[in-house]
Amino acid sequence: MQKILVEGGRPLNGKVRISGAKNSAVALLPAAILADSKVIIEGLPKISDVDTLGHLLEEIGGTIDWRGQTIHIDPSNMTSMPLPNGKVKKLRASYYFMGAMLGRFKKAVIGLPGGCHLGPRPIDQHIKGFEALGAKVTNEQGAIYLRADELRGARIYLDVVSVGATINIMLAAVKAKGKTVIENAAKEPEIIDVATLLTSMGAKIKGAGTDVIRIEGVDQLTGCMHTIIPDRIEAGTYTILAAAQGEKVLIDNVIPQHLESLLAKLREMGVSIEEGEEQLLIQPGKEVKSVDIKTLVHPGFPTDLQQPFTSLLTRATGTGVVTDTIYQARFKHIDELRRMNAKIKVEGGSAIVSGPVQLEGAKVKASDLRAGAALIVAGLMADGITEITGLEHIDRGYENIVEKLTSLGANIWREEMSESEIEQFQNS
Repeated sequence: MQKILVEGGRPLNGKVRISGAKNSAVALLPAAILADSKVIIEGLPKISDVDTLGHLLEEIGGTIDWRGQTIHIDPSNMTSMPLPNGKVKKLRASYYFMGAMLGRFKKAVIGLPGGCHLGPRPIDQHIKGFEALGAKVTNEQGAIYLRADELRGARIYLDVVSVGATINIMLAAVKAKGKTVIENAAKEPEIIDVATLLTSMGAKIKGAGTDVIRIEGVDQLTGCMHTIIPDRIEAGTYTILAAAQGEKVLIDNVIPQHLESLLAKLREMGVSIEEGEEQLLIQPGKEVKSVDIKTLVHPGFPTDLQQPFTSLLTRATGTGVVTDTIYQARFKHIDELRRMNAKIKVEGGSAIVSGPVQLEGAKVKASDLRAGAALIVAGLMADGITEITGLEHIDRGYENIVEKLTSLGANIWREEMSESEIEQFQNS
């Protein structure tokens, strides 16, 4: 096992290139199951979640050929093989195999998925959608069994705006007979990305990116080539890092419209941001002032950026209130930030951050992916050296984070943990 060490206080300068979107990739790979010939997806991030999905596609008979950051998937010999456990449990997004396998084979057996521990993230809306399309869904020994004689289009109203359910229902519906309407659909850019791939395969989808998606079922989908969108959460994380510790940082391969809520808040704090077509130039002032944020579904402030943003608020003047309306359990990073001298109180679903404070290096643990990003932001601002464990979470969503930060001038490196450290980590 490894840990990351960060020596704080060094200014960041230069250019960083953003990778393909994790939250798109984890849906695009399962979507390839629906085609009857080769699917090529370009620009995938090199992260553990994408590797895991590649192996799962091979497990069900797909032929996978990696060429750098491009994957060639031949789904023609895939079978509806059950995936009750093993790799499927490693990541939350393996639930997209349900919609894709149901769409292609009219049946699937998928183990209940894992991922970061962010409190209950039920899949009841996914199941409601599958049942509306005509599937029988049962839960047997911790796996979900899906069976359908045929799938028929339906009107589906989501009680909760859910990205996962919106995409999963879309995957199942593209080959259903007749017309499907998803109401109260999520509007995230990753949904548009998946719809673009499916449309290139021959699916008929209208309204992706709005709250009503209309799908006309087709009999057959063929392979295609698709380039993934850049990762708005990775881009947002580096934007926050630049605001926290940058002098002049250029963020390349980013779609600024995907980050409007974050950029508005940073400007409110006094950070200078210049937008190009696919670039952002970030120059923070000497002093930034505190703001309040409240996470909301897209296009509101993303819950995935709440944690790194909390770290940034420790160097702002005044008091900022961070309210997470999406995942109330997303405050596990706060105890760790307190170890580093942050002044933060949690009251109900909000964290109250007082600043500015000088953070101090400490030994901290990443409890989930974005908490890991928050601790790296904090480590770069802190006085002294910060030791971060729990890297398996960080590596799920950030490609080459150590190398990218080193190229900006950070002093950050990985080290193997000693046996006693591993034991301590596992017991904590």
